Amino acid sequence: MDVRNTFNLTMLADFYEFTMANGYFESGVENTEACFDMFFRKVPDGGGYAIAAGLSQLIEYFRDLSFTWEDVDYLRSKNMFSEKFLDYLKNFKFECDVYAIKEGTPIFPGEPIVTVKGPVVQAQLVETMVLLTINHQSLIATKANRIVRAAHGRPIMEFGSRRAQGPSGAINGSRAAFIGGCAGTACTIAERMFDFPALGTMAHSWVQLFESEYDAFVAYAKAYPDKCTLLIDTYNVLKSGLPNAIRVHKEILEPMGYRLQGVRIDSGDITYLTKKMRKILESEGMGDCSIVVSNSLDEYIIRDILAQGAEIDSFGVGERLITSKSEPVFGGVYKLAAIWRNGKMIPKIKISENVEKITTPAFKQVFRLFEKETNKAIADVMTLHDEEIDETKPFELFDPDHTWKRKTVSDFKAEKLLVKVFDKGKLVYDEPSLREIKKFCADEIDRLWDEVLRFDNPHNYYVDMSQNLWDIKNNMLNTINH
Repeated sequence: MDVRNTFNLTMLADFYEFTMANGYFESGVENTEACFDMFFRKVPDGGGYAIAAGLSQLIEYFRDLSFTWEDVDYLRSKNMFSEKFLDYLKNFKFECDVYAIKEGTPIFPGEPIVTVKGPVVQAQLVETMVLLTINHQSLIATKANRIVRAAHGRPIMEFGSRRAQGPSGAINGSRAAFIGGCAGTACTIAERMFDFPALGTMAHSWVQLFESEYDAFVAYAKAYPDKCTLLIDTYNVLKSGLPNAIRVHKEILEPMGYRLQGVRIDSGDITYLTKKMRKILESEGMGDCSIVVSNSLDEYIIRDILAQGAEIDSFGVGERLITSKSEPVFGGVYKLAAIWRNGKMIPKIKISENVEKITTPAFKQVFRLFEKETNKAIADVMTLHDEEIDETKPFELFDPDHTWKRKTVSDFKAEKLLVKVFDKGKLVYDEPSLREIKKFCADEIDRLWDEVLRFDNPHNYYVDMSQNLWDIKNNMLNTINH
């Protein structure tokens, strides 16, 4: 059963997208073919890479694009839009080509993640949804992957629904967290929508409701004997919580033929407590009982407590994951890259005093080069869209900003990253399942060098340009500046 929210999001656009679209009609350029690139400028948290996510929701948006009579009447009430433009919206049909990097792919600053090519009036109107969809899920997938890597194979459960920024933040955030490597989510609706595990046991209120902590544990064990994990820090972990959990295991579960699955703590000195808990559990013949930890965790806390010898089998991570609290903005932008006149591409560039805000013009493709021997990524190369990289010949890489930095590579393979998703408004992309996307993400991260994966001062992975693309950009800069 597909329970995804299907209400129309076509009007979820910045108002200037409508004023510009109407202006294109007034100027007679509404059918000018144009392409826009969505890209980002900086990896969150000072990381070495980000993860592309959100394409599935963007596909749904493009497929549902239409304006209702109520939408058109609202715009008419603004007394700003021509009837020609409003009539166009009544019969709106999405007719753009869309290219995108597959979900789960590691991505880097400056390279197009999504390219929309078609009538400028249409490519302009979708700007907000392209940005908010890809920005949000890429941010959460990236943060989740950092946390997952810090745990060194211990499962991470996404526990953030109650702290997310609204229903969409909780639902799509849990999806992105799964892509990033989380084992499951506390968000029940996400399992129904996306088919990955919803997990959870009890809160402190369960324990508080009963006459005693022991009574609370007994009731839960009888209700869920085969899936019993007990929250043991409501009162005192070592003096009451753990002893009562052990007692329930021996007096209730074992006689029924079951074992206590786990104990969870949500407070206190995690390293100290889990070390003590593990020793006690093992002394009671319960070494198979999992220790689960939550409590405002992130990748740095997890890394530190594990380095200190904390005895933990899995983690529940909430607000700092679902909101990417340490850096809650992905910062992707959507910029015009080219237009076509009489069938000829005319590159477009944005200039800024801030060098990082200068855009790369033209309709582009992105290649990722891999060493054949190690299958590790060497660099990404932005090219003109119809360019090819010949794998049979040595290829010279050069830094687009510091052009004297050059390296010739051979014995490599080149993979195109941007795939066609829509052809003149028709979906032509076979969407993988969410589990396939998650596995693809893990596999692609394994193709990055360890130096790129560091949390602190990661290696700068290069996004280079082909000579043809660099020449176009450099000539435009020189022409404009003179």
